[in-house]
Amino acid sequence: MSSVNASSLDPAQLDKLCINTIRFLSVDAVEKANSGHPGLPMGAAPMAYVLWTRFLRHNPAHPHWFNRDRFVLSAGHGSMLLYSLLHLTGYDLPLAQIKQFRQWDSKTPGHPERGTTPGVETTTGPLGQGFANSVGLAIAEHYLAAQYNRPGHQIVDHHTYVLVGDGDLMEGVSSEAASLAGHLKLGKLTCLYDDNHITLSASTHITFTEDRARRFEAYGWHTQTVENGNDLAAIDRALCAAQAEQERPSLILVRTHIGYGSPHKEDTFEAHGSPLGEKEVKLTKQALGWPLDPPFYIPDKALTHLRLALRKGQQAEAAWDVRFSRYSKAFPGLAKEFQKGMAGELPKGWDADIPVFPTDPKGMATRAASGKVLNSISQKLPSLIGGSADLDPSTKTALEAMGDFESPGDEAGNLQGSAGGGWSFAGRNLHFGVREHAMGSIANGLAVHGGIIPFTATFLIFSDYMRPPIRLAALMEQGVVFVFTHDSIAVGEDGSTHQPIEQLASLRAIPNLLVLRPCDANETAAAWRVAIQTRNRPVALILTRQDVPTLDRAQFAAADGLRRGAYVLGDARHGKPDIILIATGSEVSLIVAAGQKLAEEEINVRTVSMPSWELFDAQPRSYRDSVFPPSVRARLAVEAGATQGWWKYVGDGGGVMGVDRFGASAPGKIMMREYGFTVENVCEHALKLTAPKRPSRHQKTVEPLAHPKKK
Repeated sequence: MSSVNASSLDPAQLDKLCINTIRFLSVDAVEKANSGHPGLPMGAAPMAYVLWTRFLRHNPAHPHWFNRDRFVLSAGHGSMLLYSLLHLTGYDLPLAQIKQFRQWDSKTPGHPERGTTPGVETTTGPLGQGFANSVGLAIAEHYLAAQYNRPGHQIVDHHTYVLVGDGDLMEGVSSEAASLAGHLKLGKLTCLYDDNHITLSASTHITFTEDRARRFEAYGWHTQTVENGNDLAAIDRALCAAQAEQERPSLILVRTHIGYGSPHKEDTFEAHGSPLGEKEVKLTKQALGWPLDPPFYIPDKALTHLRLALRKGQQAEAAWDVRFSRYSKAFPGLAKEFQKGMAGELPKGWDADIPVFPTDPKGMATRAASGKVLNSISQKLPSLIGGSADLDPSTKTALEAMGDFESPGDEAGNLQGSAGGGWSFAGRNLHFGVREHAMGSIANGLAVHGGIIPFTATFLIFSDYMRPPIRLAALMEQGVVFVFTHDSIAVGEDGSTHQPIEQLASLRAIPNLLVLRPCDANETAAAWRVAIQTRNRPVALILTRQDVPTLDRAQFAAADGLRRGAYVLGDARHGKPDIILIATGSEVSLIVAAGQKLAEEEINVRTVSMPSWELFDAQPRSYRDSVFPPSVRARLAVEAGATQGWWKYVGDGGGVMGVDRFGASAPGKIMMREYGFTVENVCEHALKLTAPKRPSRHQKTVEPLAHPKKK
């Protein structure tokens, strides 16, 4: 009789049984799907088992219990490890779903997806993202603890654990995030590194040979090495030491063997990204003393032991409920605020102090208006925290007198923060440094933690550095607010490297991302209202560097029309419009001026502000036709960015004034003039469109009046 069927097991045998159950549940699922990554679950099962049964506080019956420890599988290709753990510990993930791994409409997709599988904290797959998310999770815990804990009342007290592989640590985003985590001294963050020396196509010896432990020590991390990935006692000791370390995040390098137990594929890249194959599965089961049949075999003793997580989790949550009840009695106001924040509810009157900006022909940059609105909101919205990639003075996103999020133990902590309020984990200004990629990924971690509305800020051109986390925020339906300033060629002297051209189009191409490009200060205020109220998708706020007029809303439609994506600013005085001028952002004031000049020539003009394609497309057909009557074929869209996508709105009889080539170094006003964004040029194109002879389908009216010479 094999050890699997033994009538009694000592603790070591039970541990081995449970670990092999995790291994072969993963192997069988990958084999049935004929797709997946069996090697990581086979090698990393022991460390995951120790973490999940001895350290991780969680309640499988209530996956969203607030004070649970967070676990992130950053090496998302090894998703079957996580699915096996979730099923075996009692989450609502039946065995039938394990058998449907990577199949249509299953709860076990190829890489972990938040909202699809109970117990999955964040969507991982692109390597390094989960690691950076975990830094955001740890920041959220530290911030909320500093905001709400009181002496004798620790209602926020949990750890963040992340399991990474070699690929995670190769990706640059992990270096950015690790550097910041070490600086911030996030002592409740522990990273288990599946150090198996193998990537998808080869050994790490051909690409990845630096001393990872010393690298993380240089970042300010506490590091330990476990030489044998099957040594449960050593893994246990390392996790205990990591928990005891309060001043530094911890990295535990665990030397594992990918595809452990496979006679022919252990320690080879063949175990990384492909099923073992029927023959090798049989040989591996024989090597580890596992029954060949049936597949998906789960020994009763292993399941009983692993399902103890249900009782432990219920006890942990019940104990926390008692603590929170005592806290509520001692601090009823704070408790109510905390509960509302965790539920994602906005405080009553959160937007009552948002300024209304007076008409001003000179106006202000929408980035400046955004800063004023942001600071008015922050006074009544304690869940709103964020910052920029070293660009607060330029993006206007500093929260005044709200303090800087920094380790209170830092020797410089007695210094005044850049926005006022000093340094502490209660500070609401996050300084990401010049780390745009990590900034976006950390913000996603803040969002999935709960209780926080995160925002980030940088120049629009650098959205290219942030595309992976922006996409993942959209995929996860998380309400991160991404602020992007310096939104066009009007950036000016910094030149073509800093002047966004295709960025607006590329952001609009991301499903479920809401892009808002307000035209003046009051539309910016409306945009922030929409952004804060939008909790089921990320929002990109696109703002100007240069001043733009604050429109006279007594003469033009109210800025709240932004909520519908596009709205009629001003209309023809007599009869239906001869032409519709459409613009976003800084170009709206341009079409307003052009419309007034065309009116002098008895051209009936409708001007439309269109700050959001996504909001407009969601409107009923009747509303969309009321803004763009099908009978009015002459339409001209004006935007200082790529023309891609605009033809959907201008139709066969329309044209687009945009920018489909790179910029140049010159003052912003000269750039706009040389690229054709003048009243005269708008009028010239409008007159062509209203002439009896129609332009050909999809006529590009994008050429500037002059072509800047390149050296």
